Amino acid sequence: MVDMDLEKYFDTVNQSKLVEVLSRTIKDGRVISLIHKYLKAGVVVKHRFEETEIGVPQGGNLSPILSNIMLNELDKELESRGHRFVRYADDLLIFCKSKRSAERTLENILPFIEKKLFLKVNREKTVVDKATRVKFLGFSFYRSKGEARVRIHPKSIAKMKAKIKELTSRSNGMGNAERAEKLRRYIMGWINYFKIADMKSLLQSTDEWMRRRIRMVFWKQWKRVRTKFEKLQSLGIQKQKAWEYANTRKSYWRISNCPVLSKSLGNNTLKGLGFLFFSDYYRQVTA
Repeated sequence: MVDMDLEKYFDTVNQSKLVEVLSRTIKDGRVISLIHKYLKAGVVVKHRFEETEIGVPQGGNLSPILSNIMLNELDKELESRGHRFVRYADDLLIFCKSKRSAERTLENILPFIEKKLFLKVNREKTVVDKATRVKFLGFSFYRSKGEARVRIHPKSIAKMKAKIKELTSRSNGMGNAERAEKLRRYIMGWINYFKIADMKSLLQSTDEWMRRRIRMVFWKQWKRVRTKFEKLQSLGIQKQKAWEYANTRKSYWRISNCPVLSKSLGNNTLKGLGFLFFSDYYRQVTA
């Protein structure tokens, strides 16, 4: 594959070229003039006005469609050359039969992108690589039993775990109801985005790790020996065992994996407190 990266695409779109492309289809000069004024209107960044001589304003209402109109020129060029490719916004993959073919394709398409569309290709991030090593929109690919399959790229997994770690931090000052709600929102959004990938085993291991972190938060919140003792008893732990663990000197992380805490703050208990888990929601949306 050719994995192409357009450097700061939204910030570097050539406005004159974009207006030229638009003018081929839009014959009403008033519409073209209005779009041109929109492009030149400027933006406010950190309370300061900045002119927009080049590029399309990120976050603007017209920006996504205008950027797609520009890159539609690239789509048509690739189609005319007989290439198989996929593009989403400025993320582009071109499929080739061999490494040599991919390198030749990249070399031949660069002049069109840079001299005809006046866009800049990031040479450091644009690579020719095997399909199994390419990241596209957070996904990667692999072969199983002769067919191509989709999985989540390791960088996307690392990003997800960093977010879960942030939301289950012992020192972020968040209440448990707020924590459960923020985790719920994040998990639902993440699963709905990545649900086409093969990830059952990943979700199971992530849930186990996340539940352990949640138990660690509760254990820290209970703080005093008396509070720990009373909470453990209220969650069904026998008096002697509850007193023994309430007086333990083990670290928060170590105690979070002990049988007593796993039983008292088990899956059903945490669900009852409003926590949602990846595996459960994945089964809901893929059933």
